[in-house]
Amino acid sequence: MSDRGRALRLAAVSKRYGSVTALLPTDLDVHSGEFLTLLGPSGSGKTTLLNLVAGYLEPEGGRILIGARDVTTLPARRRNIGMVFQNYALFPHLDVAGNIGYGLKVRGTARPEISRRVAAALALVQLDGYAGRAVQQLSGGEQQRVALARALVIEPDVLLMDEPLGALDRQLRKTVQLELRRLHEAHRRTTIYVTHDQEEALVLSDRVAVMRGARVVQIGTAAELYAAPEDAFVAAFIGESNLLPARVVALERGIASVEVAGLASALHAVAAPGVAIGRPARLLIRPEHLRLGAADGVAATIEEIVYLGELVALRLALESGAQLWARRFADGTGARGAPVRVGWAAEHLRLVADS
Repeated sequence: MSDRGRALRLAAVSKRYGSVTALLPTDLDVHSGEFLTLLGPSGSGKTTLLNLVAGYLEPEGGRILIGARDVTTLPARRRNIGMVFQNYALFPHLDVAGNIGYGLKVRGTARPEISRRVAAALALVQLDGYAGRAVQQLSGGEQQRVALARALVIEPDVLLMDEPLGALDRQLRKTVQLELRRLHEAHRRTTIYVTHDQEEALVLSDRVAVMRGARVVQIGTAAELYAAPEDAFVAAFIGESNLLPARVVALERGIASVEVAGLASALHAVAAPGVAIGRPARLLIRPEHLRLGAADGVAATIEEIVYLGELVALRLALESGAQLWARRFADGTGARGAPVRVGWAAEHLRLVADS
């Protein structure tokens, strides 16, 4: 990728705290105008990576470039980064306009220009008329928008967001997620977003970087990660999964022949990178790809029914003792304890390395 199409590059960037590795040497390119989410469990390194980009931490090694500028040793205030924190970090003694315009004020921007840009930022986040309000009078969603407007008003080269919806209730989170997505689609500000919520990552992102153990384990679009996870961790972390222990019998041109206890003896599946004969592997079958009542399926018993609104999740026990989860529409699901035959289409099987 040329510098012209790249907003940010990390080249072998790493971070340690004494004997603890917070980020292994990491290479990462973020496209100009892209919304990239860092997704992973607590302790995976995602917030460390974000703080290294922001300039709040110094790397042990590697380089950080914003556009063509090497900012590795630059302090945060000289990087032209916009930051939205989980707790918003609004100033209680300033009104909404004062909070949004604070970054411009410390940069020495003239008052008329501050007023113009604050008004434009308020309009952008749909808070026209809120300039004089105290931040304590705002709802959680409104405070989140003020924090976003404060980050955007300085016209940052890169916008960083560290779990900014974590303090909102579930329904409000869904609403604000869609607002953030629409705002990004309209204005295309290069954004790096941190979350441990897979649904949030899939809704918001152009690409998702899945992190585990202080490193990026896979990066791609939501569709790519869901359809083609490279190992069992990514498969389990992105969406619901059935992951069955499998033995690789043969492997040729990316297609594996596998044996799985309780299933047909001659299964074939697309093999992910890292799959090899003699190495532990898992057969991935997504719950929505299981067909109940398939004449050529394997025998199972419905052990549990979980209602999810218009859908139900069914826990199925095979004669071998293996268990599978299936999803289907709530009408005509069968009863707990009922026998059923379950099948699948071969093209929906994927073999991934056990992680």
